[in-house]
Amino acid sequence: MCGIVAYVGDRTAYPILIKGLQRLEYRGYDSAGVALINDGLHVYKCKGKVKDLEEHAKGKSITGNIGMGHTRWATHGIPSDTNSHPHISMNGKFVVVHNGIIENYAHLKKGLISRGYTFQSETDTEVLANLIESIYVEQKVSAEIAVRSALTKVIGAYGLVISCSDEKDKLIAARKGSPLVIGVGENEYFLASDATPIVEYTDKVVYMDDEEVAVITKDSFTLTNIQNDTKEANIQNVTLSIDEIDKGHYEHFMLKEIYEQPLSIEDTFRGRVTMDHSKIFLGGLTEALPQLLSTKRIIIIACGTSWHAGMVGEYLFEEYARIPVEVEYASEFRYRNPVIQEGDVIIAISQSGETADTLAAIKMAKERGATIVGICNVAGSSIPRETHAGVYTHAGPEIGVASTKAFTSQVTVLSMMAFLLGKMKGSLAPDNYIHLIKELGKIPDKIKKVLESDEYIKKIAETYKDASNALYLGRGNLFPVALEGALKLKEISYIHAEGYPAAEMKHGPIALIDENMPVFVIATKDKSYDKIVSNIQEVKARNGKVIAIVTEGDQTIKKMADHVIEVPDCHEAVAPLLTVIPLQFISYHIAVMRGCNVDQPRNLAKSVTVE
Repeated sequence: MCGIVAYVGDRTAYPILIKGLQRLEYRGYDSAGVALINDGLHVYKCKGKVKDLEEHAKGKSITGNIGMGHTRWATHGIPSDTNSHPHISMNGKFVVVHNGIIENYAHLKKGLISRGYTFQSETDTEVLANLIESIYVEQKVSAEIAVRSALTKVIGAYGLVISCSDEKDKLIAARKGSPLVIGVGENEYFLASDATPIVEYTDKVVYMDDEEVAVITKDSFTLTNIQNDTKEANIQNVTLSIDEIDKGHYEHFMLKEIYEQPLSIEDTFRGRVTMDHSKIFLGGLTEALPQLLSTKRIIIIACGTSWHAGMVGEYLFEEYARIPVEVEYASEFRYRNPVIQEGDVIIAISQSGETADTLAAIKMAKERGATIVGICNVAGSSIPRETHAGVYTHAGPEIGVASTKAFTSQVTVLSMMAFLLGKMKGSLAPDNYIHLIKELGKIPDKIKKVLESDEYIKKIAETYKDASNALYLGRGNLFPVALEGALKLKEISYIHAEGYPAAEMKHGPIALIDENMPVFVIATKDKSYDKIVSNIQEVKARNGKVIAIVTEGDQTIKKMADHVIEVPDCHEAVAPLLTVIPLQFISYHIAVMRGCNVDQPRNLAKSVTVE
């Protein structure tokens, strides 16, 4: 979840590191630091954001053509100047930045203390820096051998960049479970946790694999594994552009990404749906289609917002493809002893493709013989490389920590999969199949119409910005939308909110309803409409404040709700894609009005690469 950036070449490293850290700050923003290597080693680090680091480094030496930077999401040790990265080994031989967790750090630390090592911080990373130094000094080996030897003793996950004071012309990088990308330039190289800090300088990248070690100078790099077997570098072109990772005229990345959803959804089905909306092609599923068509069970694994998208997928697969589906939190799935049978298909959903719990769950399911299908947004990330087949979402970079366009793109992919499988299995009639594709194709334009309600929704947000609690209700495939709406409000405004199936309100949550409780109800016209009208009446009978998301022209709910937000009429299968937009706006505007940091909410990070 931390962000790493490093540079070796002829340019001055410091500006590259600072700009890179700013682009990676969504991965962690508890503290930040840089190490610059020139005639000596200069380390500047402090608690706070990258802007605080810049202030801290003012007036200090920032020369040097080699360096590394780090922006932190705290795991071991509270956010503080001392616990910030980079970390220096006791005798100053090694400087290290690290993303991940060293699980056996306490055991390693005990051994190092017994040999005279002392520690300044509470972090597992300083333990690793001293472990490398101890091997380097005691065994009189090269820095590269010391790093590889140390990593054979480590249990856990790491993305590492390391420099040795005796070998100032090079950087050593290693990866296991935490992403690292090498940017290949002309007589210069870049390292980063993802491609966003690199694309300004080069479009050629190497995505490091688990247990790979890279030794990099300005003129060349070598790639081996921990056992020192030579690995072939697969240099790929990255298509990311600077415009995609810039806020443009928007106040926040989250707002920009809400407005990007018509395009991100269109990009997700572009080339996969014929011009006449009569067929769906998902080439990435080709190898898994026999298993998908014959399976007796699909298990969807995901975390957070991706789990909510998976919940929508459950309704779609069961309704249209008639395949039983279970949706599991990856973090729970991997730590129990799940029943995985021959022929089961696991669908793993992750925006980043690096979610640690989802990756671990995939590996466990593969070992038990399941077919793994990935749904991911980031090309070259770990999850697509671990799966048998998959579909990219093409949502583009999502910088805001609170996921918006990733959710709707994931639901778009799940919709296409469900419709395609239903058609191929014969459970979805050809006419209905074409009708559903056409309904999906209309969604971008319909979202554009919802986006026009931004100012109106902002006024509603003003009414409820001081609420302490909120309830979100939905039925059928709109229940996951209620969960997602509640999560967004919690994440960025810090208001306690819960999502429930509307019918379950009477089994507990109704006790919370009074005149101070805003209740957001997703109530578009579908087969559950009459039931949800009754649920709204139950809320109003207890003086609750109802904010209803309704189908355009609805007069029944308009008469009883305190506020209504209209969305265009659509087929119930694609209604989640429309109804989630007003809830994103509500959360955004309430958070802004409460003075919250929308793009970097407290205690959160975008890419959860630790368990």
